[in-house]
Amino acid sequence: MTVRRLSVVLAVVATAVGITASSVLGAPAAAQVTTVKVAAVDLGFKLSTKRAKAGKVTFKVTNNGQLKHDFWIAGKKTPLLKHGGSATLTVTIKKGGNPYKCTVAGHAAGGMKGTFSGT
Repeated sequence: MTVRRLSVVLAVVATAVGITASSVLGAPAAAQVTTVKVAAVDLGFKLSTKRAKAGKVTFKVTNNGQLKHDFWIAGKKTPLLKHGGSATLTVTIKKGGNPYKCTVAGHAAGGMKGTFSGT
């Protein structure tokens, strides 16, 4: 078998089992995006987790409260959501503390705030 033919056979087998040249050569894998579910309730947030590896994090926010709320973190925020409304927000979380809050007047002071930890 020629070297060229052997290379083609190895490439086909590697592809079939999910091995890529970058994984063999030690290149970094594609970044994982963590998804966090956020439920806004009248004057609070319930997060499915309050920590994730630093990097891209997607927050899926649903307003279960009667009042309108938004969700702000890492300099970005969702639109104002009425009861039953939802929005998705993807941000880059840094290592350490990342504050989040509702930006509606008085809501953060009433308890709609917290810190999300990047590890």
